[in-house]
Amino acid sequence: MRHDLEQDEEKQEEASVQEAIGLAPKLIYEVIRREGEEEMARPKRSLIWSGIAAGVMISLSVLGEAIFRTYLPDVPHSYLIENLGYSLGFLAVILGRMQLFTENTITTVLPVMVQRTWSSFGCMLRLWGIVLAANVVGAFAVAALFVFTPALPPDIMPAVIDLSHHATGMGAQASFWRGIPAGVIVALIVWMMPQAESSKFLLIMAFTWLIAAGDFTHIVAGSVEMAVLVWMGDLGAAQAVGGFFLPVLAGNIIGGTAIFTLMAWGQVRDELSAD
Repeated sequence: MRHDLEQDEEKQEEASVQEAIGLAPKLIYEVIRREGEEEMARPKRSLIWSGIAAGVMISLSVLGEAIFRTYLPDVPHSYLIENLGYSLGFLAVILGRMQLFTENTITTVLPVMVQRTWSSFGCMLRLWGIVLAANVVGAFAVAALFVFTPALPPDIMPAVIDLSHHATGMGAQASFWRGIPAGVIVALIVWMMPQAESSKFLLIMAFTWLIAAGDFTHIVAGSVEMAVLVWMGDLGAAQAVGGFFLPVLAGNIIGGTAIFTLMAWGQVRDELSAD
């Protein structure tokens, strides 16, 4: 009896130690890799509707920031507070498990790093194309709601327009370089989520606030701002695509895939090879 009690105590202590240690990098990698495989196996229709929903819901980032900008007093530190509104769309999309393109720059790449075949690479590109197109469709749909209907109060729309001009007016080169940190930050959020447990809300809020406060560029949230100006006639198609969309897209992919994902792979490559 006493021996059994001692064994139970040892098991409880070991469980407490394992809980305190948390997930090793290899296990985090495995969690995200399996999520990526599940995403690539989902039906096309599910990806499309989930991507459209993400494109619509990410507009809460633009809307939240515009509301703060409209009603906060004009003081120097109000900039830091208004950028908290930028987190709203990301909270809705990530916690709602919707398909956001910049999440897939790490989630769907990790399975390809393990199983380097043309088939898996093709599945990754297929998912990227579907999700990005769906995100843009959702962004243009919600931007049309903002521009062509009285859905937004008249007091808020000027702030939306002001934010849109700022996001799309920094030039192709600046848009590209500022897209790289945003890609890294979103990939970092994905990497930390399996370990976050009950603090996921604060994790997403803090790091997406950093994207806004650092004036970095995000392809999906920025597509809402781009679409607002396109629908209003303030931004031509050539400038929208060549001056904003493609440079930001390239920056986000480089940040999320070429930089962060390769660093994550480097952490676990030898351990996975040994296994």
